[in-house]
Amino acid sequence: MIAVAVSATLSAPAQAQCVDRAERAPSSAVSAFVSDPSVLLRQSKNDRDKLSGRLTGLLVTDIAALDPVRDMLRQASQADRVAIGAGLHRAEERCIATKPDVARRISEFVAKLHDGSVLKGYLTDQDAAAAPVPGSPATASNAPAGPGASAGLMSGEWKTELADPFKPVPLPE
Repeated sequence: MIAVAVSATLSAPAQAQCVDRAERAPSSAVSAFVSDPSVLLRQSKNDRDKLSGRLTGLLVTDIAALDPVRDMLRQASQADRVAIGAGLHRAEERCIATKPDVARRISEFVAKLHDGSVLKGYLTDQDAAAAPVPGSPATASNAPAGPGASAGLMSGEWKTELADPFKPVPLPE
């Protein structure tokens, strides 16, 4: 079955290229990944940024690299899974404008995985993309919330820690 998928991938031109020719990964890299998905884990050697970036490059070059990601996840550590989730999100973002059907396939793939670590990386990257750039002027979408939102009973980075309910509320000046 794998041999059929590899031969079909090698004989057919890449149909779902989300980026220009200059930005595409070499076809040899795509075919190597499709035939042995763990090659990406070995090449990255615990460098999460490299893993995420290479996966994004493969996916925006040829969507046929999406199905082997499932096989790669079986051998990936939890930290690698988070990086894979970020790479999947970046590939989706790069494909939205040029190939929305490919972006939708990536999104559906992540949803069907039911893997918490991949989803964490996917959503964390999504939050990072939506975060305002430091030093940029505040707009309606990235303006800080009013005092009501910041005076809640939950605190901490993920709003999972109970704040001190007896702490004095800051008064507006």
